[in-house]
Amino acid sequence: MDDTVIVGVDGSPSSLAAVDVAAWEARLRGGRLRIVHAFSRPTDLDPMVQGVLAQAEQRARDRSPGLEIARTVASGETLTVLRSESAHAVLTVVGERGRTGFGGLLLGSTVVQLAAHGHGPLMVVRGREDPRGPVLLAVDGSPAGNAAASFAFAEAALRGAPLVAMHVWNTWSEPTPYEGPADPLGVVVDLDRLEERHRRLTEEAVAPWRAARPEVAVEFRVERARVRHALLDAAREAQLVVTGARGHGGFTGMLLGSVSQALLYHADCPVTVVRAEGGG
Repeated sequence: MDDTVIVGVDGSPSSLAAVDVAAWEARLRGGRLRIVHAFSRPTDLDPMVQGVLAQAEQRARDRSPGLEIARTVASGETLTVLRSESAHAVLTVVGERGRTGFGGLLLGSTVVQLAAHGHGPLMVVRGREDPRGPVLLAVDGSPAGNAAASFAFAEAALRGAPLVAMHVWNTWSEPTPYEGPADPLGVVVDLDRLEERHRRLTEEAVAPWRAARPEVAVEFRVERARVRHALLDAAREAQLVVTGARGHGGFTGMLLGSVSQALLYHADCPVTVVRAEGGG
């Protein structure tokens, strides 16, 4: 893996918006940008494709003058091409919707599958055109959450932005152990004690990266609420949401469940999904 950022393009407004973000991300890293177009039929290789690539490259140069840019046109299905290309990138960027080679990107399972089985972080550009605010990190303490924390702190440092470390929990996700005859069903819950435990979990989960990135201002936010709704509310004030590909506790089955789907479909800012290294 080098310092290349890749972006999937097809000429749709969404993919061109992704080019803008990808060019900026490459510039922040002092790296290079590779523009990727996939085709599944020979008829897709026509002058229009070259026009799409030229338009994308010009946008990238306008966004980040002097940036090193390369183009790749690959034969294959969208998921296969992007998964292969992502193995050689520090970040893969796609738009929320597309056409032709990247048609219906979020209408099917392509993004979810790429987040689950691709290589490295996947950023889906959506929401407000120029989002402001902090980087929002969804904290769960899992290995994937650790990878997400590392990315989020690095990204906040690159952007010169504060970071909100947010952990959402509810009593449904809590174990209710048997504590004797006085509490046979385990229905007595000390909410204050649970709140404190979750706050410690949140602080401990990001402690190594907070120590490594002292320049990043961190706000801890621990809420007892419905996970999906709380994260979407917080995303309204963020410039980027970062989450692990899988989690546990309040984020159980996150990639395959409603929380990740809600973020990818409805967040008001770009969303980055980070897989644990070597994770599936």
